[in-house]
Amino acid sequence: MLTHNNPVPRVGKQLSFENTEVAFRQTSNADLKRAWWLFRMINVNFLVKIGPPITNFALNIGLPVKGIIRATIFKQFCGGETIAGCDATIANLNKGGVGTILDYSIEGEDEEAVFDETCQEIIRTINRANGDKAIPLTVFKVTGVGRFALLEKLDAKQALNETEQQEWTKVKARVKAICQKAYDLNIPVMIDAEESWIQNTIDGLALDMMRTFNREKALIYNTYQLYRHDKVSSLQHDYEIAQAEGFYLGAKLVRGAYMEKERKRAAENGYTSPIQPTKQATDADYNEALKFCIAHISKIAIVAGTHNEDSCRLLANLLDEYQVNHNHPHVYFSQLLGMSDNLSFNLADTQYNVAKYVPYGPVKAVLPYLFRRAEENTAIAGQMSRELGLITREKKRRGI
Repeated sequence: MLTHNNPVPRVGKQLSFENTEVAFRQTSNADLKRAWWLFRMINVNFLVKIGPPITNFALNIGLPVKGIIRATIFKQFCGGETIAGCDATIANLNKGGVGTILDYSIEGEDEEAVFDETCQEIIRTINRANGDKAIPLTVFKVTGVGRFALLEKLDAKQALNETEQQEWTKVKARVKAICQKAYDLNIPVMIDAEESWIQNTIDGLALDMMRTFNREKALIYNTYQLYRHDKVSSLQHDYEIAQAEGFYLGAKLVRGAYMEKERKRAAENGYTSPIQPTKQATDADYNEALKFCIAHISKIAIVAGTHNEDSCRLLANLLDEYQVNHNHPHVYFSQLLGMSDNLSFNLADTQYNVAKYVPYGPVKAVLPYLFRRAEENTAIAGQMSRELGLITREKKRRGI
């Protein structure tokens, strides 16, 4: 059994995800009322379906809806439009012991100049984290700094022409520049997972960055989507590579974000879907991945990105079982801003490392992200009623 020299902190409080006073301690009455109204709206699936096309149409013809979006869904799920604009959110989370992961949430761009600018913006998030314990982790997507179709061609093992080879060289240079900055400033950076038909290329890049920069400690993390049936074995295989080659494995564990798209493409193209057959299978693999990582925690650093209470409780229990400090630097819990505050703040209140993803960017540019959050919420069985129930309880407790 793995043990550590420092004793596990014996916190006077028991971990509970029902404590709404702690969960919403940082939330004003006005913000609590706004969240209650917003989650009620999101709970109406019809509004989520018609909202994106109506909003995009209104923006395209110049109707003044941006202010409404900024004051509602943007305020709930985003930190601001710029890094500096996130300062108040960073400070507010930090008061509750929760860190910030600045997430530049621009999607769907396809130009070299935009990729260069996105690379520089990611580097600016790492610079912003430097020396600020309130920002313990950073993140980026490879499709933010390289063209999706290029990655798709690489994954399909198709030959690149000379222009594409030059383009790929630039993508690798941008990824390396980001990871080099993370290494220079000692700030961990996570590489997000994406669609399965570009993921092998991303995995290869991530492992190369770990080989270079994770020799002394875990600074570069790859992401494992456990709704894929092959990802526990991928995690274990990567650990074996890391052990054989002498570097630390950084692993962000998530369930996944592209399920419908994955199943649709598999059906259209006549191949076996990489997605688990049931949610229970996903949950089982997610928890298996947690167990594997904690059993090897001296050489694996993890970020458990999950809104699942059972998985959070399991991880907390595993740390006690293996006598690992609650605040061990290799273990972080993570949730999205605006969601599951009962998990984030109650975990932080009992001395676990917790950080929220804080998306930011111009309102119009982050709309795809925001609409996906709303659609995700309606797709998660019981998630909306859970969020709404906790907010309603806290409103009653405050008498508002």
